[in-house]
Amino acid sequence: MWYYEKKLQYPVRVGTCNPMLAKFLIEQYGGADGELAAALRYLNQRYTIPDKVVGLLNDIGTEEFAHLEMIATMVYKLTKDATPEQLKAAGLGDHYVNHDKALFYHDAAGVPFTASYIQAKGDPIADLYEDIAAEEKARATYQWIIDMSDDPDLNDGLKYLREREIVHSQRFREAVEILIEDRTTKKVF
Repeated sequence: MWYYEKKLQYPVRVGTCNPMLAKFLIEQYGGADGELAAALRYLNQRYTIPDKVVGLLNDIGTEEFAHLEMIATMVYKLTKDATPEQLKAAGLGDHYVNHDKALFYHDAAGVPFTASYIQAKGDPIADLYEDIAAEEKARATYQWIIDMSDDPDLNDGLKYLREREIVHSQRFREAVEILIEDRTTKKVF
């Protein structure tokens, strides 16, 4: 049983209706390097990762779902008062025709989410390096969205998300070092 407290991990504020900015943010909702892909990647990889670092994948994977909820809230707030004409002008006409203002898992170009975004090799080191790359790509995307945004309220939340990507990358790097050190330790049975 779940108890749901309707509170985001970090407050989401939006200054004005801005469908174009929402279009950019959708990349982090349903794109290859977005929050959904990250959450599913990490929670899937944890089954073949050594116990020494499995908690890390579980923790970061579930946190990515919290980030997904923040992105959804941002997109909703940026589009809730938009007219169909504004959505069309922002390049969201196809989205509006198919989904109205409902969120849908696709990237900024409108390409639907696919399971091929989720990588899992089964080799812990390879998977962790994939995870580091995913976090760095997400960090870069957040920075580029911030660069295109003139909404200081929204940018506050985006900066928080960008910083979390940096922390996740650092934790994955530490996990690689733990596993490399463990491989080189002489085992006595």
